[in-house]
Amino acid sequence: MVATTGRDRPGLARRAAARVPALLRETQFRRYWSAQTISMFGDQVSGIAMPLVAVLVLHASAADMGYLTALIWLPSLLFGLHAGAWVDRRGRRRATMIAADVGRFALLASVPAAYALHVLTLGQLFFVAFAAGTFSVFFTVSDPALFVAVVPAERYLEGNSLIYASRALSFVGGPSLGGMLVQLLSAPAAVAADALSFLGSALFLRRIRPAEPPAGGGGKGAVTTGVKFIARSPLMRASLAAVALINLFNLMFSALFLLYAVRDLHINPGLIGAVFGAAAVGGVLGAARTKRIAARIGVGWAYALGCALFTAPVVLVPLAGGPKPLILVMLFTADFVSGFGVMVLDISVGSIFAAVIPDDVRSRVSGAFQAVNYGTRPVGALLGGALGTLIGLRPALWVAAVGGIVGFLVLLPSPVPAYRMPTVDR
Repeated sequence: MVATTGRDRPGLARRAAARVPALLRETQFRRYWSAQTISMFGDQVSGIAMPLVAVLVLHASAADMGYLTALIWLPSLLFGLHAGAWVDRRGRRRATMIAADVGRFALLASVPAAYALHVLTLGQLFFVAFAAGTFSVFFTVSDPALFVAVVPAERYLEGNSLIYASRALSFVGGPSLGGMLVQLLSAPAAVAADALSFLGSALFLRRIRPAEPPAGGGGKGAVTTGVKFIARSPLMRASLAAVALINLFNLMFSALFLLYAVRDLHINPGLIGAVFGAAAVGGVLGAARTKRIAARIGVGWAYALGCALFTAPVVLVPLAGGPKPLILVMLFTADFVSGFGVMVLDISVGSIFAAVIPDDVRSRVSGAFQAVNYGTRPVGALLGGALGTLIGLRPALWVAAVGGIVGFLVLLPSPVPAYRMPTVDR
């Protein structure tokens, strides 16, 4: 082995720095990315911990799991339009996102606190899910305007790739950590980790000062401006129809998957976390490859491909049977390919929307899109709970798996596949 001399070290440092993506060398984006990354890791821990609190601690039924999942997404349907109009009219998106982070911290922290005092109930869990979902609506409709404030137009794909690479990495570490915390400590202890992540996100957001788009959008019809923009745009209409259907059936699936895995397939929480980790590995690969895929086939076709890869592999879950190793192989394969697909989908559609939505209506369009797209999620969760109760978990999962593929098919005859990112003059 050759020793590294002091003279070599500056050269090594320069080469290492050169490998850091250009956007991450910019302070504003790096802090914004750090806030998103911390929050996403916490969310993945909570995504497995909150349902397991319901299943393992509070002995929830299939219908209860449907209610819990529905309440997380119901605020999007109820408040998405008005939240978008309020944020555009008020401006100060960063401050709104910080307030939402602090609110979610307080709510989630109440779950382990109540558990420690032996007073935790399903009613409290339902309330926390709904109230935290409400804060999430305000955070989500504010975020697109902050993204375009810190990312140059010619780097939208690169910026989204970095954000969603973090999301994919959170899929690797978050569920595995969540499953391990549940296994070693308790599900409420894992929820506490998510609560702390929102504080970390808020601290990083406080340290950026981007030039946000100006406030505006008040007056008559402000609430429906986003709806009208989507209605006039064939590209936006088709995108909304496709992802709304996909999310409807995906939430039917998500509401029942943990219950099915624990009670029917007899998978322990640690292995469930590892299965979710397979989705994350696929997601990391998808985030790394999306820019190249979009460059080769166009960002519109990349979006369509992502929809297909996200939905089709899910059929392996209700198909799973036989020896436990075979069941695990099928679950890991489904989650890996689906994780790859959802990253391609999200990065592509996020970049398309960043390019086509004007700054002065960005939050209102985001709110309108969220009201429908996320608004289908509580409906899907409730349908999942109802079908799981009426016809059984596996038949209900079949309905959800096949239904998701329909969302991809809706996209094919639309103008979306032919869309390409506009050229930006430097």
